[in-house]
Amino acid sequence: MKGKNYINGAFVDSASSEVFESRNPAYCDEVLGTFPLSSADDVNNAVLAAKTAYDTWRKISRIRRGEYLDELAQLLKKDREAISQLVSKECGKGIAEGRADVTEGIHMVQYIFGTTRMPHGDIIDSEIVEKDSFMRRRPKGVVAAITPWNFPFAIPLWLICPSVVEGNTVVLKPSRETPCVANKIAEYVHAAGFPPGVINVIHGGCGDALVRHSDTQVILFTGSCEVGEGIKKIAAESYNKMCACEMGGKNAIIVLDGANMEIAVNASILSAFKTSGQRCTSAGRLILHVNMLEEFEKRFVELAKRIKIGNPLDEEVFMGPVINQAATEKILRYNDFAKNEGAEVLLDGSRLTGGGYDKGYFMSPFVYRMKNNPKSRVLHEEVFGPHVAIIPVESIDEAINVYNDTEYGLSCAVITEDFRKARRIRDDCEYGLGYVNLPTIGAEVHLPFGGLKKSGTGLPSASTLIDAVTHRTAWTVNHDLEIKMAQGLSAKLS
Repeated sequence: MKGKNYINGAFVDSASSEVFESRNPAYCDEVLGTFPLSSADDVNNAVLAAKTAYDTWRKISRIRRGEYLDELAQLLKKDREAISQLVSKECGKGIAEGRADVTEGIHMVQYIFGTTRMPHGDIIDSEIVEKDSFMRRRPKGVVAAITPWNFPFAIPLWLICPSVVEGNTVVLKPSRETPCVANKIAEYVHAAGFPPGVINVIHGGCGDALVRHSDTQVILFTGSCEVGEGIKKIAAESYNKMCACEMGGKNAIIVLDGANMEIAVNASILSAFKTSGQRCTSAGRLILHVNMLEEFEKRFVELAKRIKIGNPLDEEVFMGPVINQAATEKILRYNDFAKNEGAEVLLDGSRLTGGGYDKGYFMSPFVYRMKNNPKSRVLHEEVFGPHVAIIPVESIDEAINVYNDTEYGLSCAVITEDFRKARRIRDDCEYGLGYVNLPTIGAEVHLPFGGLKKSGTGLPSASTLIDAVTHRTAWTVNHDLEIKMAQGLSAKLS
């Protein structure tokens, strides 16, 4: 693929001549495409296109704006399998996960289209019977969407669809690791007939210029805490910028005494190793009641040993490669940290070599047992790989304290047959996404997606993104022939 930026309804080259490559993480010598390394000039052009399109776009009927999304959904459904293959090839997750990524993106388009004929706003009683009061939503303007590589299809659509249906225009800056998928999204947007400038896509290292641009009113970001913290600081310096940042987690499954062992083990395997542990909702911690520890460890480690690792396009593969060399080195570094911090290693993961592994970034699962330690790096920092700690606890109170003993608060799952204990976890753990007898992964688009503490800014993505991309405005109408004021205030002028 020879990718281009998509600005003002046209595919264009970058203002600079620099390009970068997208490579298959399972076969590093396979170049999937070349893409423009965009500059500040490209950002200016994309933002200008979005700003110019905004005034006309926001005045179109909300239902008509939704119909563009319906057309987009029809096009995407026809090519679902081809897009899924591209997702798996470019980001390295198994084809079943590639299909799920694409399905989730389509679900988002369909969901937002469906909301356009639903109630939108509120009629609110006034103190004065002759007045009608309304709560209405007004779009904010140009939205900058900066998205990660691990969900290269779904997350851009999570951010784009609510933004445009509310009357905003968008500039998407996708990850440099997955530009092929973003380029495909631009192609489908173009085919769906969106007016020029409503949705723009720029590739390469231009995120900082986009965030700082004076004409971007909203910044939507999914990625690392470090980058998100920088975005929040930039937004805070501006009188008119706001940001919604989703920034990862140190998630956990809590397995309580008497839990269903089959559910506990399977949910933990899915949470720890799907996408090779490279989800913001992946479980890097398994908090186990001591009565469950022996049997759980035996079954969990045996199942982890059987995980099939290989080409993500192979239907039988559970784990594909990690995304790149930097990720490989980071995971190995944290594996060593665990050993140095006194962990009892139950399954020693490493970089896989030989056979078909030499050309890709393949890692095997690393599993260890370790008591909770507030000073431990591996129990508190996000690893983003197939690296998981089993932490023994003796009570539900200790389990809750251990779960909350991180700076993150994204996803929490509890495995229990006791509804009273499940409620304790629900009320006392600090999270944005909670599950009972399920993995920590598997969010659905009609639910809010976001976390607490370092995991987010309290403005979740998916269904509730509307609160980040619109202003709530009050509109009050007087139907009387004289002015009557609330709070008993007199309207007399003398």
